[in-house]
Amino acid sequence: MAAELHPCSGKLIGLSNSNRTAQRNQPVQEFNHGLVLSREPLKDRDVFTVRIDKKVNSWSGSIEIGVTSLDPAGLDFPSSATGLKGGSWIVSGCSVLRDGRSVLEEYGRDLDQLSEGDRVGIQRSTHGELHLWVNGQDCGAAASGLPTGLWAVVDLYGKCTQVTVVSCEPPSLAERDTERETVEEREQEDEEEEVVVCGVREGEFGGLTSAVNLAAVTNGTLEEVPELPPTHNRPDKFPNNLEPETGKKIKTSTPISVAPLTKCKSPSFSPSPIVLTEHQLFDVLNNAIVSLYRSEDNGGGDLGGGGIGRDSGTGSRGDRGSSSGGGSVNGNSSDSGGGTGNTGSINSPAGGGGARLGAVTGGMLTNDALLFHEKCGTLIKLSNNNKTAERRRPLDEFNNGVVMTNRPLRHNEMFEIRIDKLVDKWSGSIEIGVTTHNPNNLDYPATMTNLRSGTIMMSGCGILTNGKGTRREYCEFSLDELQEGDHIGLMHKASGALHFYINGIDQGVAAAQTPAVVYAVVDLYGMAVKVTIVHNHNHSDRLRRNNAIMRALSPDVGRPRPAHSLTPDPDTPDRLLFHSNCGQKAAIISEGRTALRPHATDDFNHGVVLSGRPLHSNEVFQVRIDKMVDKWAGSIEIGVTTHNPAYLQLPSTMTNLRSGNTNQSGTWMMTGNGVMHNGTTILDEYGHNLDRLKAGDTVGVVRKEDGSLHFFVNGVAQGPAAWNVPPSVYAVVDLYGQAAQATIMDDVADLPPLPEDSSEGPTVMSPGSPCSVAGGNSANDLRFHQLHGTNAVITNGGRTALRQNCRSEFNDAIVISNRCLRDGELFEIVIQKMVDRWSGSIEAGKIMAGVTAIRPEELEFPNTMTDIDYDTWMLSGTAIMQDGNTMRNNYGCDLDTLTTGSRIGMMRSATGDLHYYINGVDQGVACTGLPPGKEVYAVIDLYGQCVQVSITSSSGPQDNSLCTSNITEKSFPIHSPVAGVAHRLHSKHGKNVVLLGEGCQAVRVGGYAHGIVFSAKELKTDELFEVKIDEVDDQWSGSLHMGLTTLAPPELPSCPMSGLSPSLTQLRSKVTWLVAGSEVRRNGLLQRQNYGASLDRLTVGNRVGVKRCSDDTMHVLIDGEDMGPAATAVAKNVYAVLDLYGRVTAVSIVSSSVLEDAGSVKAPSLSSDSCSEGEEDRTPVEGGELALVPNTVMAFLENHGKNIQLSHENLTAARVSSYNQGLLVTAQPLPRQQLFQFQIDRLNASWTSSLSLGVIGHSPDRLNFPSTACCLKRSVWLLQRDSVFHNSLKICENYGPNLDTCPEGTVLGLLVDGNSCLHLYVNGMDQGVAAQDIPTPCYPLIDLYGQCEQVTIVTNNVATVGGESVKARCQGDMEKADMVDGIKESVCWMPHAEVNPNKTCEYQALCSRFKDLLTLPDGYFNEDAKYNLCYCESCHKLRGDESYYKRGEPPRDYALPFGWCRFALRIKPHCDVSNSFKQWHIAYHGTSVGALRRTLDHAQLLSGTSSIFSVSPVKTEGPNGYSEPEENSSNSLPDRDRETDREVPRVQLSPTMRYSGLEMFAPKVQFRDPRSHCCHQAQVGFQVCVRPGSYKVGPQTLGAIEPLDPRFSNTEIEWITKDQGGTLLYGLLIRVE
Repeated sequence: MAAELHPCSGKLIGLSNSNRTAQRNQPVQEFNHGLVLSREPLKDRDVFTVRIDKKVNSWSGSIEIGVTSLDPAGLDFPSSATGLKGGSWIVSGCSVLRDGRSVLEEYGRDLDQLSEGDRVGIQRSTHGELHLWVNGQDCGAAASGLPTGLWAVVDLYGKCTQVTVVSCEPPSLAERDTERETVEEREQEDEEEEVVVCGVREGEFGGLTSAVNLAAVTNGTLEEVPELPPTHNRPDKFPNNLEPETGKKIKTSTPISVAPLTKCKSPSFSPSPIVLTEHQLFDVLNNAIVSLYRSEDNGGGDLGGGGIGRDSGTGSRGDRGSSSGGGSVNGNSSDSGGGTGNTGSINSPAGGGGARLGAVTGGMLTNDALLFHEKCGTLIKLSNNNKTAERRRPLDEFNNGVVMTNRPLRHNEMFEIRIDKLVDKWSGSIEIGVTTHNPNNLDYPATMTNLRSGTIMMSGCGILTNGKGTRREYCEFSLDELQEGDHIGLMHKASGALHFYINGIDQGVAAAQTPAVVYAVVDLYGMAVKVTIVHNHNHSDRLRRNNAIMRALSPDVGRPRPAHSLTPDPDTPDRLLFHSNCGQKAAIISEGRTALRPHATDDFNHGVVLSGRPLHSNEVFQVRIDKMVDKWAGSIEIGVTTHNPAYLQLPSTMTNLRSGNTNQSGTWMMTGNGVMHNGTTILDEYGHNLDRLKAGDTVGVVRKEDGSLHFFVNGVAQGPAAWNVPPSVYAVVDLYGQAAQATIMDDVADLPPLPEDSSEGPTVMSPGSPCSVAGGNSANDLRFHQLHGTNAVITNGGRTALRQNCRSEFNDAIVISNRCLRDGELFEIVIQKMVDRWSGSIEAGKIMAGVTAIRPEELEFPNTMTDIDYDTWMLSGTAIMQDGNTMRNNYGCDLDTLTTGSRIGMMRSATGDLHYYINGVDQGVACTGLPPGKEVYAVIDLYGQCVQVSITSSSGPQDNSLCTSNITEKSFPIHSPVAGVAHRLHSKHGKNVVLLGEGCQAVRVGGYAHGIVFSAKELKTDELFEVKIDEVDDQWSGSLHMGLTTLAPPELPSCPMSGLSPSLTQLRSKVTWLVAGSEVRRNGLLQRQNYGASLDRLTVGNRVGVKRCSDDTMHVLIDGEDMGPAATAVAKNVYAVLDLYGRVTAVSIVSSSVLEDAGSVKAPSLSSDSCSEGEEDRTPVEGGELALVPNTVMAFLENHGKNIQLSHENLTAARVSSYNQGLLVTAQPLPRQQLFQFQIDRLNASWTSSLSLGVIGHSPDRLNFPSTACCLKRSVWLLQRDSVFHNSLKICENYGPNLDTCPEGTVLGLLVDGNSCLHLYVNGMDQGVAAQDIPTPCYPLIDLYGQCEQVTIVTNNVATVGGESVKARCQGDMEKADMVDGIKESVCWMPHAEVNPNKTCEYQALCSRFKDLLTLPDGYFNEDAKYNLCYCESCHKLRGDESYYKRGEPPRDYALPFGWCRFALRIKPHCDVSNSFKQWHIAYHGTSVGALRRTLDHAQLLSGTSSIFSVSPVKTEGPNGYSEPEENSSNSLPDRDRETDREVPRVQLSPTMRYSGLEMFAPKVQFRDPRSHCCHQAQVGFQVCVRPGSYKVGPQTLGAIEPLDPRFSNTEIEWITKDQGGTLLYGLLIRVE
C-alpha cells in the first residue's frame, strides 16, 4: 500500500509533497475541517504512520487518528473525525470512540500531549483489532471486531496543523522489541526513588564544581572546569555568566546530557546521553546551589574543595550523605576534611569537605518522604512514584481533583509543589492548605472549600477556614495568576502558625493557631491540571535561581540575560544602566539600557527596576517609554531610593516600599500626578499626569546639589517635588500598569528605535481598532436591490445600475432600492452614462408598498414603471403620474433635459409629501397624500437614453437643522427629521489611493500596499464609520485593515506620497488601534488574537465598520454585527482609518455622521407601577399589560443543547440527563416591548446552582451550543444568580433576586424596551434595567443548569403548571385582617400549594428549625403558613418589596425587616383586628430568647420582657421629656399606678429593625442546626401593631453618631410606650447568622 493521502479531504486541507503532507489552512482562525484519509484501504498489520510537523497553541485538543469503512471518494467530510459514522473507530486524546460514541475512556498515550516531531500510527491486526502506535511503541488493542477494508483517518484538529505520512508497512519485530525494552528501562528509572546522575544522587553534589561539571558533560566528555577557592563566600547573587574569579570560563552546551549511571568512577566514561527536560534541569541546579550554600545556612564555615562523597558507613536505612567542610548538618560536629552524617560516616577526597545534602530534612528523598496519598479525588491520576498528581479530562471537568499527603506534616517541614500544567478554559485555579482529616477515612469532596471542618485553604489571594473566607487579602500574590513552573509551598511551624510560600517567598502568617496533626492538601481546581512535589527547598535563593540561573542556562525558558560582566570595564564610561536585579516580572536587555515586562498583558506589577549605580548630583536620569499596553489602569512611575538594588528584596510596586523611618531615607516616587515618600502621599497635585503618557514620551528625575528632587516630563521640568534628599540615591523606574518597556536616554550611544519601528518613511500613528455594537445600524446602507428588470445589471456592490444592450434595448431596466426609505430620507443618484440612440430619457419616481404586493420580492417587474396600476408615483419628463395615470404636468423640472453628471433625488416628507431634487436643489412638492406610515421604496427606470446611474453618498437622512417651517424653498433641500450627514474620506491618503464620488469611495490603483485612508473628521462617541467592499483582487493575500487613530490627517504633509507608511500595521507616529485579520494590534504590536470574524474572509458586498464607544472601547462591526470590544482605553479624539491592503482594492462609505437629535423622546418605561406607600392594596402587575405591541407567539428552537427534550409544540423543554448541556433559545426573535415569560416546572435538589437566562444577539440556527451558557462569548447578555454578564464578563452585581433560589412555579420574563434596555421580570414584577444597547434582533436564551430541569413558555392560552394561571395566583380576595406590610398577603408571592407544598427558602427553613428548638406552643402561631414571610434578599426581591411603607391614621413610615424571617402569630378573638391593621402603626421590639415565652403568654409586651427594654427610666432634663417621672414624684423610682401601686410597663419600640435588632436589644444566642450540625447565632424580636397616641417619639439612647437608618433620624428612631393595651403582637421575627 502506498504511503499517501487521498486527494479528497476536509475543506481546509491543502495537500503537497506528492500527497504525503497535509496542512490545515487558517490554523489560527479555524480548529476543525482538517480530515484526511489514506489513499487506499489498510492491509492487515500495516501501520499507517504520520509525523506531526506543526502545532499551534491557539486551541485545545490535537491530532486524532483511526480507521473508517467509508470510502473517501464519495464521503461528505464532517468537521471532525468524531463526526464520522457508519463504522469508524477514532482515538481522540486518550479515549477511543466508535461512530462518535466513547467506548474506552483511558487508553494508551494522550495524543493531545504529543509534540512536533512525534510519530503516531494506526494498525488493523490480523485478528481484527485496532492498535495505536506512538513513536514506534504499540499501545495495545484499542478495539476489536473490526471489519476489513478500512481506510486510515487522520484529523488535523485543534493544535495539530500539519502532518506528513512517513510509512505504511508492518513494524519490524526487532525494532518493536528494542522500543519496548527502552520504554521499560525508562519507566523503571522514573520509578526509582533516588535519581543517580553521573554517580551523584539527586540532591547530592560536591559543591558548585560538581554542578558545573555536570553542566559541562557533553556527549560523554568532561571539559576542564575550574574550582572555586575555599575562601569564596556565598555571593549576594548568582553570577550571570557562571564565571569564577579564577580559572577558565565554564563551557556549557544545550541540551545538557548526562549518563544514567549508578556509579561513575571516571569522568571520561561516556554512555549514551539522556536529554534533561526543563524541570529536570531546574531540579538538578537546585541541588547544586543547595549543596553550595548549605553550610552557611546551617552555621558551617567555608566550603571545602568540593569532592564527591562516597558512602562508607552504615545506617538503619542506608542514607547517604557528605559533610560540608566545617560544620554538622544535624548537630554532629565534624572535622574540616570530612564530616559525620546522621547515619554513617563520610570520607571525602583530599581537600575534603564535599557538600552534604542527604541528611537534611527534605533534602534527599527517603522512604519517609512526603508523597501524595494513594486515596485521592475521583479524577486524579498519580504518577512518578506518587510525586505527581494530574486531573483527568481537564477540558471537561473542573473539580474532583483533591489530593493529600501520605502522612501528617512535621513541624517546620516545608511542603512544596511545582505547577506543571494549566489549561485556559476555566476560572479559578489551584488551592492549597492543610486539614486535620485523615485521607484514609475521608470521603473526598468535589472541592476542599466544601469541607466544613478542620480545613484551612489558600484560594486566590485569600484564606478560607472550613469553606468560609477569614482573610480576603492575605497576600499580594493570587494563586489564580500563577503560571506553569511556579512553586507553592506551606509550612506548619512549631508554634502552630501556618505560613504559605510562593516561589520561595514567605507570605506571612495565614493562621496563628492550627492543630498539631495536619495533612497538606492540594485541590487541582479549574485551570490547575498537574503538579509535582518538590523535595529541594531553598527559600532565600528561589527568586535568584529563577532570575539568574534559569535565564542564564536556558535562554529559551526565560527572558534575555544581560551581556555585561559583573566587573566593570575600566575603559567604559560610568554610564547609567539598569541593575540586573529587577522585579519578578521584569527583564533587562540591550546591555542594561532597556527594561521591559515581557508578559505585560498578563501582569500589571512586579516591574520595578533600579539604576546600577547611585546618581551624581545634578545628573538627570531620563527614560523613554517604548511600549504601552491598553489592558490596565495606571502607568509608569519614576523616582529615587536609598536602597542598594543588590540587596533589595524588590516589592510588587515601589509605592509599597515603606522602609526608611526618617525624612532623609527611603523612597521618593512620582506616581500619576502626585509624589509619594515611603508609600505616603506628600504632594497631591504635582506636574503632568504620568498615567496620560504615550509611547515615545520621556520622563526623568534629578537630585540637585541642594538636596531637592525634580522630575521632568518630555524634557519639561515639573518643579521641586521633595527636599533634603540624601546624596547617595539610586534611580527607580516602576513599569506599572500600561507601561511595558522603557529605555534609558543618555549621550553615550544612539537611542535604539522604538519596538518594531517602521524603516520606511516617517513613522505615523497606528489606526484604531474595531468599533461598537450599539451604533451598528444598516439603515444608511442604501443600495439597489438584487431583484430588477430583465435588462438591468447591478454592479459596484449594489451602488451602480446599468442597462445592458443599451443600443438594442430601451426598457425592461427597472431597479429598486434594497430597503424602504424613512420619512425625510433622500435617495439620490447620478447619471453616469447616456446614449443618443433613443428619445425620452430617464424615468424616476417612488413606489409605495404596503404589507402585501409592493415589496421587491413580490413585484413582477414590468417593461416600465408607468405600467404598474397601483401604489406608484412617478415623475416622467415634467409629468407626475400615479398608478400609471397623469396627475400633474409641467412640474418644476424636466428629466428629459438632464445630462451626464446630473443628480436626481427624491424624498417623502413626514407629512406624506413627495419632493424631487435636481443637483441638490429641492424642486418643491410633486404630490401629496402619500401615506406617511407605510413603507416606500425608491425606484429608477433606466429608460431610453439613460444607461447607467450610481447612488451618491448624499443619499440618506438629511440634516433637519435647516427646517424652519413646512413651506419648502427652492434654494434649500428639504431636510430629514432623522439626524445624519454622509461620511467622507479625508483628502490625505496613501500614494496608491484615488478618491471618487466626492470622497465617498476609495480605490487602490496599484500594488498591494500604500492604501491607507482616513475619515474626514474625528468620530464622535458611539458614531459608526462603515464601509462596504466593492472590489477584490484575488492575486494578493491579506485583506482590509480597519481601526482608530489619534493621528490627525490635516497634520500630514500636503503631498500624499510622502507622509504615510505602506501599511496600517506600520503606522506608529501616533497611537493607533487596528484589527488585521482576527488580530487586534496597537501601534502594530499584537494585543489580542482570535477577535471576532476574520477580516481576511471579507468579500464583495460585506460591510465593516468601526466606532469608539462611551466606555472608551473600540468595536468592529461586520455586516452590522458587533464583534465586541477589541481595545480599551481608546483616546477620545480619534479618526477612523482603514487600509486597502492585499485583496481589497475598492470600498465605499455607507454610514452617516451622528448629529444631536434634540427632538428624540425617550420611550415610556415599562416598569410595573407601584402604588404609593400609603396605599394598602397594591395590585399585582399582569403580564398582559406589559406587552405594548401584539404578541409574537414564541416557541423553543429545535437546535438546542444535547440533553434537552422538547414537547407540547416546543413550548416545554426538559433536561433529561446530567446537570449541563441544557441550552435553549427561541425560534423567533424577541420583539421590542414584548414580554417573554416562562415558568419553572421542575427542580432537582440533587444539584447545586440553577438556571440562567438572557438574550443572544445573533441567529441561533447554526449555533454550536457549549455545555453552559457562560461559555458563550459573543453578543450574549446573561443573568446568572444575582449578576449580569456580557460575553462571559461580569458587568453588574446584586441585580434582582438570586435566580438559584427561585422555587418551582416561579414565572421569569425578559423584555427589551424601546431604548434597547434588557429587563428581568419575576412573577410579573420588573426588576429594572439589567443591560443596555441590546441589538436587534435578539433571541431569548435559557440554560437549564443544575437544579432546574424543566420550563414551559407562558402564553396567553397556555395554563401554568398546577392548573392555575399566573393571574389567578397573583390575585385573591382577602379580608382586611390579611393585610400586612402595605400589600395583600396573596401578592406576597409564594409557591403555590399544588405546585410544591414543601418548597421553601433555605434561610426560612433554617429559621423555622431554630423556632422549633424554642419549643414554643403551636397555639401561639397562625395555622396558615402563607402568612409567614421571609425577608432574605432573594425572597423580598422575588416579591418586589419596597424598603419602606406607611401604615395607620395618621400614616407613619416603617421599614420592612430585611434579613429577618417573620412567623405570624395568632390574633386573639377579642382584638379588633380590622381596626388595628388599618389604623394602628407598625413597630418592632427586640428581645431575648429567654423572654419569648412570658411575652407570648401575656400576648403583649410587658415590663421585664428584656433586661434592656424593661430598665426603669431615669430622670432626664431635655426638650424631649419622654422619660420624665410623674408629676409630684420625689424620687427616681419607676412610674407606678397610684391606685394599684404597680409598675407601669415602659417598652421601647422602633419603626425599623436596624435599631431594635441591635445586639444590645436582641442578644445573640448560639445553636446547632439539627440538620447540618453547623453552629449559628440567632436573634429574636417582635413585629407589633401600636396604637397611635399611645407612645412618645424620642432619640436613640446608644450614643450612635452615624444614622442608623437612612429614612429615620436618630432623634426620632426610638418610641416609648407605657400603655398596656397599646401594642398588639403580630409576628415573631428571627434572624440567623
